[in-house]
Amino acid sequence: MTSHRELADWLQFIGSQHHKEMELGLARIRQVAGHLGLEKFDCPVITVAGTNGKGSSVAMLESIYLAAGYRTCAYTSPHLTVFNERIRVAGAFCSDADLCDAFARIDSNRSGIALTYFEFATLAALLIFSEAEPDVVILEVGLGGRLDAVNIMAPDVSLITRVGIDHTDWLGDDREAIGREKAGIIHPTSMAVISDTEPPLSVTRAAGNTARASFFLGPHFSYEKQDDQWHWIHGDHGIDGLPPPGTGQAQFNNASGVLMAIAILKDRLTVSDADIRKGLAEMKLAGRFQVIDGEPKVILDVAHNEDSAALLADNLSSEDCAGRTLAVCGMLADKDIDAAMEKMVSLVDHWYTGGLDAARSASGEELARILVRNGAADVSQFNRIESAWAAARADASGDDRIVVFGSFHTVGAIISIFPSDNA
Repeated sequence: MTSHRELADWLQFIGSQHHKEMELGLARIRQVAGHLGLEKFDCPVITVAGTNGKGSSVAMLESIYLAAGYRTCAYTSPHLTVFNERIRVAGAFCSDADLCDAFARIDSNRSGIALTYFEFATLAALLIFSEAEPDVVILEVGLGGRLDAVNIMAPDVSLITRVGIDHTDWLGDDREAIGREKAGIIHPTSMAVISDTEPPLSVTRAAGNTARASFFLGPHFSYEKQDDQWHWIHGDHGIDGLPPPGTGQAQFNNASGVLMAIAILKDRLTVSDADIRKGLAEMKLAGRFQVIDGEPKVILDVAHNEDSAALLADNLSSEDCAGRTLAVCGMLADKDIDAAMEKMVSLVDHWYTGGLDAARSASGEELARILVRNGAADVSQFNRIESAWAAARADASGDDRIVVFGSFHTVGAIISIFPSDNA
């Protein structure tokens, strides 16, 4: 492999270098990071873990620090349309050239060690960030926390969002086991921030026993809604007149944790209340109850598990709709599809299911069977999610709304055809 290869070639290559799609563990990536000379960053590092709310929290942190004039580096996963979304410097997607160069350097320094796709991606992000002269690095955990690739970097702030049931094959069958894995991002050098209102005991214990200090939503920081604004509270300090951080209660929890993390780092990164207001107002995150106005209205949401489906259902219930709700749904087969559908089925008038361009995709036929089992009456099934989308568009009237959800793959596929679909 040489650096002149195109990004598509590299992405195919890095996806074929390990015999498993996912394999948790830090030994491989630590060894290669050592070969690359990657060391701790000179600036603050914030690592974000959780079942739901990670992406929103990273986006808020990034937007607020950008508003304050800082050079940010942010790493997230998965992506919706292009791999470059995962690695951002100063708010911009990294270039194909930088990615190809990073992959070539990793490949030439791994000494035959079989890295997973995510490990290659994480090392590429860390390499690019190490040369970007960042003021702050923000890392989103891919899966779990304790054994996730990003955890080779000990964070200054460990932020844990809502812990729910997901990835049970890897993390455990209940919130206590899953929380124990998430809490693995808390290092002895870290300050822990917990924005889950009911954290598992495993998270509470890890924060109390391991972190330099810990801050929990409720006992240590909180918020109050004030009409169309909100007020954040930490001890004697408060910030008034904050713009809503998004739709739904969970986003206020996420935003409160973000402001706590920023307050912890105030001696190293000065952020004014005006910066926070500006950052929250300008924050954009595709695929999280993303509303595209028109006739019909389209709502895009990557909800893919029970908790996120429940949040999507709450958000839909809070909005008026003069017509019908049509749902375009594609999901991965290893998710708890029954639990997610149970949260949504009563709100949808007609379902359109389709398979995804992903190895673990459930078929449109399988999703339809599960929906009928959960009480759905009107279901149309298709081989591909794009066909399901086309059928929903053709059936929808101006007063209807189309909800696209179930996976990053689902939303990414539909976003990709918006320009040619005149949506």
